[in-house]
Formats: sequence, structure tokens, C-alpha cells
Amino acid sequence: MPDDVAARAAAEEESAFSHPPVDPDATAAYGDHPDQVIDFYAPRTPEPAIPGVLAPLIVILHGGAWRAPYDRRHMTPFADFLARRGFAVANVEYRRGGRETEGAADAGAGAKGDAGPGVTGDAVPGVKGDAGAGVQGGQGADVQGDPVAGAKDDAVAGMQGGQVEGEHGDPVAGERGPVAGRWPDTFDDVAAAVDALPALVREILPQADARRMVVTGHSAGGHLALWVAARHLLPADAPWYTARPAPLRGVVALAPIADFAVAEKLDVCGGAVRQLLGDEEEFVARRPYADPALLLPTGIATTLVQGRTDIDVPQAVAESYADAAAKAGEVVGLTLLEDVGHFPLIDPAADACAVVAEEIAQLAW
Repeated sequence: MPDDVAARAAAEEESAFSHPPVDPDATAAYGDHPDQVIDFYAPRTPEPAIPGVLAPLIVILHGGAWRAPYDRRHMTPFADFLARRGFAVANVEYRRGGRETEGAADAGAGAKGDAGPGVTGDAVPGVKGDAGAGVQGGQGADVQGDPVAGAKDDAVAGMQGGQVEGEHGDPVAGERGPVAGRWPDTFDDVAAAVDALPALVREILPQADARRMVVTGHSAGGHLALWVAARHLLPADAPWYTARPAPLRGVVALAPIADFAVAEKLDVCGGAVRQLLGDEEEFVARRPYADPALLLPTGIATTLVQGRTDIDVPQAVAESYADAAAKAGEVVGLTLLEDVGHFPLIDPAADACAVVAEEIAQLAW
């Protein structure tokens, strides 16, 4: 690719990862594994956006090619960005591929590694504290005692020369990077987290209205957001199948890996789709259970936001999904942003992030 394109992409990536992690107001577990946790952010506005009306709940599914080094911590500034606009936010962690995580160092901000179902930590003002909601230690320390302030190092190692694959899929010389996803664990976790959210929100985040739920996700998380909205279209033998559509106000998918056939052809994120589903036989067998482009129409309001200069998940992937939706009789919004790459969509310092917040607001309210 031209040097100026690569340089611009690198600068956008650096900006997005330059923000310090933002501790949640509460963290809850939806299972026993250290990665089965959700961070909650209460609305961070002096008054409700609409007096007397509970805040919509925005569910974030992070990206990172479903690979273990990329956890939810890099999305905490984005979560805070939305909370400061009057939304309640749930930032979901899930199991990813490449290696077993070690305690909450991989689980992310505010998580206690040995936590079972429930919440951990001290009560937080404005958040129900009966279940001990909050983060432990006041600085978002992980189970090994390391403060979250330095937690982004692992997540961006692949971008800054660490011994993992970068977001672009380029392996560091002499090292084999982590593979993408854990089948079926990644899907098990996302389904379980979304199913657990209404009860957890009632217990922990009384400012939120789970009936006004919008799911958003970036990159691989954008794939998962679209998948969440399509569970009622899964094959009937899928363990994640639901008889009815998810109770969502909508989905806003950000640079999503939305069509696996196109993503594989373009070798998106270094063959991440193939790694997620498996070899040729497994890829064919599993794709009907995992590819959003095959799970249409959802009947749920959906908007894709895509940078035209994205070199990580190119525009063609989102366009292919939108085309597939149209062929299935469904109109999917596609917002294309000029001179925007992959990371400004989740970078609070970028104008593109404000566009994302507006797209969310249009569905949430």
C-alpha cells in the first residue's frame, strides 16, 4: 500500500490507543471464566438526557480480530465517551483465541479473576451496591495487582512491535501470532452475556432501561453485534438459537467483519475469519452458524458505519453485507465517512466518533 496511506492508518491507530483506560462504575460476571465479565458505566451527565426517562443501554462488543491480546480495555474510553452523552453502557468481555487468559489481566478493567456469577468490589455512588458492585481497589487493579492504567500494553503489542500479530495481520518477525477466536466459546460467551444483561442491569445499574438496548461493536465486535441480532435466524440446532428476535432497539456496527466470504477473499486481519471457523470443511459447516451475511433479514434496525480509507476491514465488506440485506428485503443503513480509516470510529478525539454516537442515539431514543 502507499506509504502515505499506511502512515495515516498508523497515526489513527496511535491516537485511538493513546487514551488511558477508564474504570467502570461496576463489574459483573455472567459466568465462571475470568473473561466472562461485563463492565458497567452509569450515565455521566448531571441530569438525564430526557427528564424522567431512564437512559438507553448501549452494549459494546470490542474488536481485535477475536484474538486474545485485544480485550475490552481499549474500548473503555469509547464507553466513557458514550456515558458522558447520557447513555448507560455495558462493555462486554468474551473468550478469544490464541491462548488461555491468565486471570483478570486479560479479562480487563475492573474484573476480579476468581469471580463467579455476580459482581465484585466496593459500592459506587449512584450504582446499586447491595451486590457489592464496583471495581476493587479504586484503581481498577487486576487480579495480579497491576493497575489498569498500564493495561493497554498487551492489547496494542501487535501494533507496536510486541510478539503478537497486529490488527493488520502482519506477524512480528520470528513469532507466530495468536489465532482468531475460540469455537464455540466466543459465541457461547456473547450469547450468554446478552441474555444475562437485563437481570444484571436491574440489579446494578438502575439508571438504565434495558428495553432501550442498542448493541454496537467495532471490527470483529461489529460482526458479533450483527450476529446477536440474528440469533433467531440461526439453524434450529444451534445452541444459541432463540425463538424470537433479540429485544433490541437496534445495532450500530462499526467497520464490521460482516461478510465472511468477502473477508476471507480480502484476507481481513491476517486470515482471522478462517482461523475463527476452522479449516475448509469446518469453515463450510460452521459458516451458517456464524456469518451475519447469511442470517438475513433480521427485522432489527441496523446501521453500519464505515471509513472509506479503512485498510483493516475494507469498505467492500460492509457494502457486501448491505447488498445481502437488500436482496433479503431489508434496508440496512450504511454511513460511509470520507478520509476515515479503521480506528477513528472508536477514538473519542476523532470527529468520526461523534458521528457514531449520533447514529446510536437515533436508534436508542
